[in-house]
Amino acid sequence: NPLYLLLLPGYLFNRHSREGGNRGSQRYDVIHVHWPLPQGLLGLVGRRAGGPHLVSTFYGADLALLNRFGWLHPLSQRIVAASTAVIAISSYTARELEAQTGIRPLVIPYGIDMTPVAGPPSLPGPPGSQQMVLSVGRLIERKGYPVLIQALAQIAARRDDVHLNIVGEGQERPRLEALIEELELAGRVTLLGRVSDEELAHQYATCNLFVLPAIVDRGGDTEGLGMVLLEALRYSKPVLASQVGGIPDIVEDEVSGLLVPPGDPKALAVAIERLLDDPALAHRLAERGYAVNRERFAWEQVVDAYLEVYRRCRRVR
Repeated sequence: NPLYLLLLPGYLFNRHSREGGNRGSQRYDVIHVHWPLPQGLLGLVGRRAGGPHLVSTFYGADLALLNRFGWLHPLSQRIVAASTAVIAISSYTARELEAQTGIRPLVIPYGIDMTPVAGPPSLPGPPGSQQMVLSVGRLIERKGYPVLIQALAQIAARRDDVHLNIVGEGQERPRLEALIEELELAGRVTLLGRVSDEELAHQYATCNLFVLPAIVDRGGDTEGLGMVLLEALRYSKPVLASQVGGIPDIVEDEVSGLLVPPGDPKALAVAIERLLDDPALAHRLAERGYAVNRERFAWEQVVDAYLEVYRRCRRVR
Protein backbone atom coordinates (compact mmCIF):
# COMPACT_ATOMS: atom_id res chain seq x y z
CA ASN A 1 0.00 0.00 0.00
CA PRO A 2 1.74 3.23 -1.12
CA LEU A 3 0.04 5.12 1.70
CA TYR A 4 2.42 3.44 4.14
CA LEU A 5 5.16 5.65 2.68
CA LEU A 6 3.54 8.53 4.57
CA LEU A 7 4.79 6.92 7.79
CA LEU A 8 8.41 7.03 6.67
CA PRO A 9 9.31 10.69 7.42
CA GLY A 10 7.98 10.46 10.99
CA TYR A 11 9.78 7.16 11.54
CA LEU A 12 13.13 8.50 10.32
CA PHE A 13 12.78 11.74 12.29
CA ASN A 14 11.97 9.81 15.47
CA ARG A 15 14.88 7.41 15.04
CA HIS A 16 17.32 10.23 14.22
CA SER A 17 16.25 12.14 17.34
CA ARG A 18 16.70 9.09 19.55
CA GLU A 19 20.09 8.23 18.06
CA GLY A 20 21.21 11.82 18.52
CA GLY A 21 20.42 11.52 22.20
CA ASN A 22 22.27 8.21 22.45
CA ARG A 23 25.36 9.61 20.74
CA GLY A 24 25.46 12.41 23.30
CA SER A 25 25.69 9.96 26.22
CA GLN A 26 27.68 7.07 24.76
CA ARG A 27 30.32 6.52 22.08
CA TYR A 28 29.73 3.77 19.52
CA ASP A 29 32.31 2.01 17.37
CA VAL A 30 29.80 0.43 14.99
CA ILE A 31 26.23 1.04 13.87
CA HIS A 32 24.80 -2.17 12.43
CA VAL A 33 21.90 -1.45 10.09
CA HIS A 34 19.49 -4.25 9.19
CA TRP A 35 17.29 -3.61 6.14
CA PRO A 36 19.37 -0.64 4.84
CA LEU A 37 16.33 0.79 3.07
CA PRO A 38 15.34 2.98 4.84
CA GLN A 39 17.44 2.46 8.00
CA GLY A 40 20.67 3.13 6.10
CA LEU A 41 19.74 6.81 5.98
CA LEU A 42 20.36 6.98 9.72
CA GLY A 43 23.74 5.34 9.27
CA LEU A 44 24.69 7.85 6.59
CA VAL A 45 23.98 10.71 8.99
CA GLY A 46 26.27 9.14 11.57
CA ARG A 47 29.08 8.61 9.06
CA ARG A 48 28.79 12.15 7.74
CA ALA A 49 29.27 13.45 11.28
CA GLY A 50 32.50 11.48 11.66
CA GLY A 51 30.72 8.86 13.71
CA PRO A 52 31.04 5.08 14.00
CA HIS A 53 31.60 2.52 11.29
CA LEU A 54 28.53 1.42 9.35
CA VAL A 55 27.69 -2.27 8.82
CA SER A 56 24.76 -2.98 6.47
CA THR A 57 22.88 -6.29 6.28
CA PHE A 58 20.57 -6.89 3.30
CA TYR A 59 17.77 -9.46 3.49
CA GLY A 60 16.33 -9.61 -0.03
CA ALA A 61 13.03 -7.75 0.05
CA ASP A 62 15.00 -4.51 0.24
CA LEU A 63 16.63 -5.43 -3.09
CA ALA A 64 13.24 -6.18 -4.61
CA LEU A 65 12.28 -2.67 -3.53
CA LEU A 66 15.27 -1.34 -5.48
CA ASN A 67 14.18 -3.23 -8.59
CA ARG A 68 10.69 -1.81 -8.26
CA PHE A 69 11.74 1.80 -7.58
CA GLY A 70 14.81 2.57 -9.67
CA TRP A 71 15.13 6.07 -8.21
CA LEU A 72 16.33 4.44 -4.97
CA HIS A 73 19.51 3.11 -6.61
CA PRO A 74 21.64 6.23 -5.90
CA LEU A 75 20.65 5.98 -2.24
CA SER A 76 21.56 2.29 -2.03
CA GLN A 77 24.88 3.01 -3.71
CA ARG A 78 25.66 5.68 -1.12
CA ILE A 79 24.74 3.37 1.77
CA VAL A 80 26.90 0.56 0.41
CA ALA A 81 29.82 2.91 -0.32
CA ALA A 82 29.64 4.31 3.21
CA SER A 83 29.58 0.85 4.81
CA THR A 84 32.78 -0.60 6.20
CA ALA A 85 31.17 -4.04 5.82
CA VAL A 86 28.26 -5.16 3.63
CA ILE A 87 26.48 -8.42 4.46
CA ALA A 88 23.81 -10.54 2.75
CA ILE A 89 21.82 -13.28 4.48
CA SER A 90 22.03 -15.77 1.58
CA SER A 91 23.96 -16.54 -1.58
CA TYR A 92 20.97 -15.37 -3.61
CA THR A 93 20.81 -12.02 -1.83
CA ALA A 94 24.58 -11.65 -2.25
CA ARG A 95 24.34 -12.19 -6.01
CA GLU A 96 21.48 -9.71 -6.33
CA LEU A 97 23.30 -7.12 -4.26
CA GLU A 98 26.51 -7.49 -6.24
CA ALA A 99 24.59 -7.14 -9.52
CA GLN A 100 22.96 -3.92 -8.30
CA THR A 101 25.91 -2.29 -6.56
CA GLY A 102 29.09 -3.95 -7.85
CA ILE A 103 30.07 -4.79 -4.26
CA ARG A 104 30.55 -8.42 -3.27
CA PRO A 105 29.12 -8.79 0.25
CA LEU A 106 29.90 -11.26 2.99
CA VAL A 107 27.27 -13.95 3.47
CA ILE A 108 26.14 -14.33 7.07
CA PRO A 109 22.73 -15.99 7.39
CA TYR A 110 20.08 -15.11 9.89
CA GLY A 111 20.38 -17.37 12.92
CA ILE A 112 18.02 -19.76 14.63
CA ASP A 113 18.05 -22.00 17.68
CA MET A 114 18.93 -25.33 16.05
CA THR A 115 18.45 -27.41 19.20
CA PRO A 116 16.53 -30.51 18.08
CA VAL A 117 13.01 -30.84 19.43
CA ALA A 118 12.62 -33.92 21.59
CA GLY A 119 10.19 -36.63 20.62
CA PRO A 120 9.83 -39.15 17.82
CA PRO A 121 9.51 -37.68 14.32
CA SER A 122 6.13 -38.03 12.64
CA LEU A 123 7.39 -39.17 9.27
CA PRO A 124 5.14 -40.46 6.47
CA GLY A 125 3.46 -43.64 7.61
CA PRO A 126 2.30 -46.71 5.74
CA PRO A 127 0.04 -46.34 2.69
CA GLY A 128 -3.54 -45.53 3.67
CA SER A 129 -2.71 -43.75 6.93
CA GLN A 130 -3.61 -40.08 7.30
CA GLN A 131 -0.84 -37.80 6.01
CA MET A 132 -0.52 -34.20 7.22
CA VAL A 133 1.28 -31.64 5.07
CA LEU A 134 2.21 -28.34 6.70
CA SER A 135 3.22 -24.89 5.43
CA VAL A 136 3.91 -21.83 7.60
CA GLY A 137 4.22 -18.17 6.60
CA ARG A 138 2.39 -14.95 5.92
CA LEU A 139 -0.39 -15.22 3.37
CA ILE A 140 1.35 -13.07 0.76
CA GLU A 141 1.99 -13.59 -2.93
CA ARG A 142 5.64 -14.66 -2.78
CA LYS A 143 4.83 -17.62 -0.53
CA GLY A 144 3.15 -19.34 -3.49
CA TYR A 145 0.22 -20.85 -1.61
CA PRO A 146 -2.09 -21.01 -4.66
CA VAL A 147 0.47 -23.34 -6.26
CA LEU A 148 0.41 -25.59 -3.18
CA ILE A 149 -3.40 -25.65 -3.08
CA GLN A 150 -3.51 -26.53 -6.79
CA ALA A 151 -1.01 -29.33 -6.12
CA LEU A 152 -3.30 -30.64 -3.36
CA ALA A 153 -6.19 -30.65 -5.82
CA GLN A 154 -4.19 -32.91 -8.13
CA ILE A 155 -3.31 -35.21 -5.23
CA ALA A 156 -6.93 -35.25 -4.03
CA ALA A 157 -8.03 -36.55 -7.42
CA ARG A 158 -5.89 -39.66 -6.82
CA ARG A 159 -6.16 -40.28 -3.09
CA ASP A 160 -8.03 -39.18 0.03
CA ASP A 161 -5.39 -39.58 2.75
CA VAL A 162 -3.62 -36.20 2.46
CA HIS A 163 -4.57 -33.04 4.37
CA LEU A 164 -2.89 -29.62 4.15
CA ASN A 165 -2.65 -27.13 7.02
CA ILE A 166 -1.42 -23.59 6.33
CA VAL A 167 -0.44 -21.47 9.34
CA GLY A 168 -0.34 -17.70 8.89
CA GLU A 169 -2.43 -14.65 8.14
CA GLY A 170 -2.26 -12.00 5.45
CA GLN A 171 -3.80 -10.16 2.54
CA GLU A 172 -4.02 -13.23 0.29
CA ARG A 173 -6.48 -15.05 2.54
CA PRO A 174 -9.66 -14.15 0.57
CA ARG A 175 -8.00 -15.32 -2.67
CA LEU A 176 -6.92 -18.59 -1.06
CA GLU A 177 -10.37 -19.20 0.45
CA ALA A 178 -11.94 -18.67 -2.96
CA LEU A 179 -9.49 -21.08 -4.58
CA ILE A 180 -10.16 -23.76 -1.95
CA GLU A 181 -13.89 -23.43 -2.62
CA GLU A 182 -13.41 -23.45 -6.38
CA LEU A 183 -11.33 -26.63 -6.26
CA GLU A 184 -13.74 -28.26 -3.77
CA LEU A 185 -11.03 -28.78 -1.19
CA ALA A 186 -13.01 -27.87 1.92
CA GLY A 187 -12.04 -30.45 4.52
CA ARG A 188 -8.80 -31.17 2.69
CA VAL A 189 -7.09 -27.77 3.12
CA THR A 190 -7.33 -25.74 6.33
CA LEU A 191 -6.20 -22.13 6.74
CA LEU A 192 -5.37 -22.01 10.45
CA GLY A 193 -4.56 -18.30 10.54
CA ARG A 194 -2.28 -16.91 13.23
CA VAL A 195 -1.76 -19.43 16.04
CA SER A 196 -0.08 -19.50 19.44
CA ASP A 197 3.49 -20.69 19.86
CA GLU A 198 2.19 -23.84 21.49
CA GLU A 199 -0.12 -24.60 18.57
CA LEU A 200 2.62 -23.87 16.06
CA ALA A 201 4.91 -26.32 17.87
CA HIS A 202 2.09 -28.90 17.76
CA GLN A 203 1.68 -28.40 14.01
CA TYR A 204 5.39 -28.93 13.40
CA ALA A 205 5.47 -31.97 15.68
CA THR A 206 2.49 -33.73 14.14
CA CYS A 207 2.96 -33.04 10.43
CA ASN A 208 4.45 -35.64 8.10
CA LEU A 209 5.96 -33.23 5.61
CA PHE A 210 6.79 -29.53 5.44
CA VAL A 211 6.40 -27.55 2.19
CA LEU A 212 7.50 -24.02 1.23
CA PRO A 213 6.10 -23.38 -2.30
CA ALA A 214 7.73 -19.96 -2.80
CA ILE A 215 7.59 -18.03 -6.07
CA VAL A 216 8.88 -14.72 -7.41
CA ASP A 217 6.00 -12.29 -6.98
CA ARG A 218 4.92 -9.53 -9.37
CA GLY A 219 7.15 -7.04 -7.57
CA GLY A 220 10.22 -9.27 -8.05
CA ASP A 221 10.33 -10.35 -4.40
CA THR A 222 10.97 -13.92 -3.25
CA GLU A 223 12.31 -15.82 -0.26
CA GLY A 224 15.59 -14.35 0.93
CA LEU A 225 16.33 -17.53 2.88
CA GLY A 226 13.33 -19.51 4.16
CA MET A 227 13.76 -19.83 7.94
CA VAL A 228 10.62 -21.96 8.37
CA LEU A 229 12.48 -24.79 6.64
CA LEU A 230 15.00 -24.77 9.47
CA GLU A 231 12.17 -24.81 12.01
CA ALA A 232 10.78 -27.92 10.35
CA LEU A 233 14.20 -29.58 10.30
CA ARG A 234 14.50 -29.03 14.06
CA TYR A 235 11.46 -31.29 14.35
CA SER A 236 13.12 -33.91 12.09
CA LYS A 237 10.64 -33.29 9.27
CA PRO A 238 11.42 -33.85 5.59
CA VAL A 239 11.24 -30.56 3.70
CA LEU A 240 10.15 -29.76 0.17
CA ALA A 241 10.52 -26.31 -1.38
CA SER A 242 10.83 -24.30 -4.56
CA GLN A 243 14.23 -23.81 -6.14
CA VAL A 244 14.14 -20.05 -5.84
CA GLY A 245 15.77 -17.24 -3.87
CA GLY A 246 17.88 -18.22 -0.89
CA ILE A 247 16.13 -21.56 -0.34
CA PRO A 248 18.97 -23.63 -1.94
CA ASP A 249 21.26 -22.38 0.86
CA ILE A 250 19.16 -24.59 3.16
CA VAL A 251 17.87 -27.34 0.87
CA GLU A 252 20.16 -29.24 -1.47
CA ASP A 253 18.00 -31.28 -3.82
CA GLU A 254 18.00 -35.02 -3.04
CA VAL A 255 20.45 -34.43 -0.15
CA SER A 256 18.76 -32.32 2.54
CA GLY A 257 15.30 -32.16 1.01
CA LEU A 258 13.61 -31.91 -2.35
CA LEU A 259 13.47 -28.87 -4.65
CA VAL A 260 10.95 -28.26 -7.44
CA PRO A 261 10.59 -25.47 -10.01
CA PRO A 262 8.63 -22.50 -8.63
CA GLY A 263 5.05 -22.10 -9.78
CA ASP A 264 4.66 -25.72 -10.97
CA PRO A 265 1.71 -27.45 -9.21
CA LYS A 266 2.26 -30.75 -11.05
CA ALA A 267 5.94 -31.02 -10.04
CA LEU A 268 5.01 -30.07 -6.48
CA ALA A 269 2.27 -32.70 -6.32
CA VAL A 270 4.61 -35.40 -7.62
CA ALA A 271 7.28 -34.48 -5.05
CA ILE A 272 4.76 -34.44 -2.17
CA GLU A 273 3.50 -37.91 -3.06
CA ARG A 274 7.04 -39.18 -3.53
CA LEU A 275 7.95 -38.26 0.04
CA LEU A 276 4.68 -39.45 1.51
CA ASP A 277 4.99 -42.81 -0.21
CA ASP A 278 8.66 -43.39 0.62
CA PRO A 279 9.21 -43.17 4.41
CA ALA A 280 12.83 -44.28 4.09
CA LEU A 281 13.61 -41.42 1.70
CA ALA A 282 11.73 -38.95 3.90
CA HIS A 283 13.68 -40.08 6.98
CA ARG A 284 17.04 -39.89 5.20
CA LEU A 285 16.39 -36.38 3.86
CA ALA A 286 15.13 -35.12 7.24
CA GLU A 287 18.13 -36.55 9.07
CA ARG A 288 20.62 -35.19 6.57
CA GLY A 289 18.83 -31.83 6.34
CA TYR A 290 19.21 -31.27 10.06
CA ALA A 291 22.83 -32.47 10.10
CA VAL A 292 24.07 -30.15 7.34
CA ASN A 293 22.24 -27.08 8.68
CA ARG A 294 22.72 -27.60 12.43
CA GLU A 295 25.92 -25.57 12.71
CA ARG A 296 25.59 -23.37 9.63
CA PHE A 297 22.55 -21.51 10.98
CA ALA A 298 23.09 -21.86 14.75
CA TRP A 299 23.15 -18.53 16.58
CA GLU A 300 26.62 -19.30 17.93
CA GLN A 301 28.03 -19.37 14.39
CA VAL A 302 26.18 -16.21 13.39
CA VAL A 303 27.30 -14.32 16.49
CA ASP A 304 30.94 -15.33 15.96
CA ALA A 305 30.77 -14.16 12.35
CA TYR A 306 29.32 -10.77 13.32
CA LEU A 307 31.84 -10.28 16.12
CA GLU A 308 34.64 -10.83 13.63
CA VAL A 309 33.09 -8.19 11.35
CA TYR A 310 32.97 -5.73 14.27
CA ARG A 311 36.60 -6.45 15.16
CA ARG A 312 37.63 -5.80 11.57
CA CYS A 313 35.77 -2.50 11.66
CA ARG A 314 37.71 -1.38 14.72
CA ARG A 315 40.97 -2.21 12.95
CA VAL A 316 40.03 0.06 10.05
CA ARG A 317 41.30 3.61 10.55
